Order: sequence, then C-alpha cells, then structure tokens
Amino acid sequence: MNREEKSTYINSLKESLNANSAMMIYHYQGLNVTQLDDLRKKMRAAGALLKVTKNRITKIALKDTQHEEAISLFTGQTGVALSTDPITLAKTLVNFQKSNEMLKIVGGVMDKKVLAPSDVAKIATLPTLSEARAKIVGILQTPAQQIISILLAPGAKIANLAHAKSLKKD
Repeated sequence: MNREEKSTYINSLKESLNANSAMMIYHYQGLNVTQLDDLRKKMRAAGALLKVTKNRITKIALKDTQHEEAISLFTGQTGVALSTDPITLAKTLVNFQKSNEMLKIVGGVMDKKVLAPSDVAKIATLPTLSEARAKIVGILQTPAQQIISILLAPGAKIANLAHAKSLKKD
C-alpha cells in the first residue's frame, strides 16, 4: 500500500469507527479462513462490520474518535467488530467464541468506556432491544387480559347459571 492508499484507508476506517457506537476487539490467531468467513457471515447477519487491519494503521485511525481509549488493546493478531447495537454485537461474538475456542475476546468500547472481556460477556447476557420491547408489551398486556377476564366472569357465571336452570326445567 502506498502512502495515498494508506491515508484513504485510514480515513474510511475512521468513518466506520465514528459511525458505530460499539466496538469489540478480538484475537483471531488459530482460526482458519472458513471459520473467519463464518464469523463474517454471522456478524453481517447481526448488522455488524468486521475489520482485520494492521494494529499500527488501526491505532492511527482510532485517534480523535469515540473509541480512542481502546488503543492499548491492540496487540497481536487483532480484529475489530463494529456495530450500532452493542448487545447484538456482544452476543454474536460470545456465541461464536463458544464454538471456536481459538477466538479470544480482548475487550471493547461502548459509550466511550473501555470494556474488559468479562464486561463483554455480561453485555451478551442482556436482552436485545426487540426482546426487551417484547417483554414490556407482555407485561403491559397481562393486566389488561386479567381485567377483561374479571369483568367477563360475572356475565359468564350468570349465563352458565341460566343455562343450568333451563336444563333443570326440562
């Protein structure tokens, strides 16, 4: 890569970093090409972006971005996963790590705070936005269903009583 290509690449990487609020960093040493392709597919399906770059270039791109605090995490064969949804990103990475032990989560950045690998694992246990919404709707619907059943119960009892009376007369 010549100087101009590097500059263009660093600028595009900087744009990607600024466009995504969450960044997870991992070591991929020991993974084969098929496993890395599988990880890319899963990340794409989750709406995330995977980047494998030289640490020196990534450190330059990280300067003056919201993820600048993570510069110290870039040692060895490092990959970066970027997304606007940190929970889905963490879940996808942690689930992939469970089936591919060679992938090591180094940490991440969320809301300008550096995360340890244990923090990433904790984030992965949180419900996604759609799951949280579904739980809230379920909580809100339950009382309404109970109120309706309470209100309808006297009418149903009277109807059953009237039906039983009519059967006794016959």
